[in-house]
Amino acid sequence: MKILVTGATGKVGSRLARRLADRGHHVRALVRDPGRADALRGRDVDLVRGDLLDVASLAAAVRGVDAVVHCAAFFRGATPEQAHAVNDGGTQHLASAARAAAVKRFVFTSTGLVYGGTGGRTASEDDPCTPVPAYPVSKLAAERALFALDGIDVRVLRLPFVYGDGDPHIEEAVPMMRGFPPAQRMSIAHHADVAQAVFRVLETASPSHRIYNVADDEAPDLATLFASVGAPPPDGSAAEAARPFDVVLDVRRIREDLGFRPQYPRLQDAIAAGTA
Repeated sequence: MKILVTGATGKVGSRLARRLADRGHHVRALVRDPGRADALRGRDVDLVRGDLLDVASLAAAVRGVDAVVHCAAFFRGATPEQAHAVNDGGTQHLASAARAAAVKRFVFTSTGLVYGGTGGRTASEDDPCTPVPAYPVSKLAAERALFALDGIDVRVLRLPFVYGDGDPHIEEAVPMMRGFPPAQRMSIAHHADVAQAVFRVLETASPSHRIYNVADDEAPDLATLFASVGAPPPDGSAAEAARPFDVVLDVRRIREDLGFRPQYPRLQDAIAAGTA
């Protein structure tokens, strides 16, 4: 397939683009600054300059592709206005361009944080969504806009905390979650299993306009997650701030529909394999 990947210089998008190319797909990466895409060079990945907020730049990016995998997002440091402009408005711009170019499938990487804090209860795709922070609010708005758009085949992947492949994501999150309760559990997924989920929604027949949670089989508590990078457990001093992140994802749908089985079912499996 000819696949456009957005966010291809980010944590998820860069690793996904390489895996798609290694799988034999023809990958085109939408980048704002080609100078930041050195990791993609020599991997059979074509670069195209563009920006989600520059509508005119998107027509060339989607021209001739079979599918779009939209990973680009504005997360840390975004104001609510910036999050809405990029994550919701930018997604709508890209989807409209893809529809005009007769792209067959549009895969949107959303977030499990759209459910809002569930108090440890497992969240399934049919559960109500009550996010509070600007990032998941903007992602949920984008999901709804995509499903309201006629003439394009949409799949949404709600991702958890993503780790592995040398990504320092766990270390980077430790300061932010220092005050979270140590027993709070959090769904995670290895980059290899995020890629597997994308492969399956691209390559497997499945219902249109379908949402899939993606996660490992085991959601570790934060004390275990911190220990994996040699950090002491969080101290629980900011339990209220932790509530929007208290989400564990139910992954039965993607297992039953698409045969998804994590390559790394538990964090310990990735650690043992040297890929955490």
